Amino acid sequence: MFKISYPLKVKIIARPAQREVLTTISFCTLMNGNSLIPKTIVALIVFLILISGSAVMVESKDEIEARNKAIVQASFVAWTAGTGSPFDLLADDVTWTIVGNSVVSKTYPTRDAFMHEVIQPFNARMRIGLKPTIRNIYADGNTVIIFFDASGTARDGKPYVNTYAWFFDMRDKKVVKASAFFDSVEFNEFWQRVFPKTPGNSE
Repeated sequence: MFKISYPLKVKIIARPAQREVLTTISFCTLMNGNSLIPKTIVALIVFLILISGSAVMVESKDEIEARNKAIVQASFVAWTAGTGSPFDLLADDVTWTIVGNSVVSKTYPTRDAFMHEVIQPFNARMRIGLKPTIRNIYADGNTVIIFFDASGTARDGKPYVNTYAWFFDMRDKKVVKASAFFDSVEFNEFWQRVFPKTPGNSE
């Protein structure tokens, strides 16, 4: 539903949330010779804009945070169940930065680069894949922070255990920027001790 008044204002009432978004549209003076275009014509133009979908409902900050948090949490549940992972949320052009002094610390400019240089070699070093245990998830606007432990078994039979903090910047239900923190000493020892599984190195 919308209401029109002069100076021209369009009030969009979103139901069932009963949320009102008030947008003021400024028009230049529309002249036809020396006469103004009738108000009914202007009202008709606004109505056509609204029904064409040009008027977009604005989500509140709480709704954005709840949506993003739920999406990320679901991806961790899928990771635990072996049916998916948070990496499924990465946009193709995501930038993933590993902070610290680990052997893989740098910024990866795309999803493919990150998966090829970090995740695939990591998984190739594991006998039993990494599984997460979430300590907490926080959301602030379009940013989701995941604080979690993860553990698995390396190819040499020794456990790998680390604690992570991931910061995800979300847009359109995708991760467009990520920063990762973890224990670099634990990671480096594992990475240098265990050789990845290859066709010629299957044991």
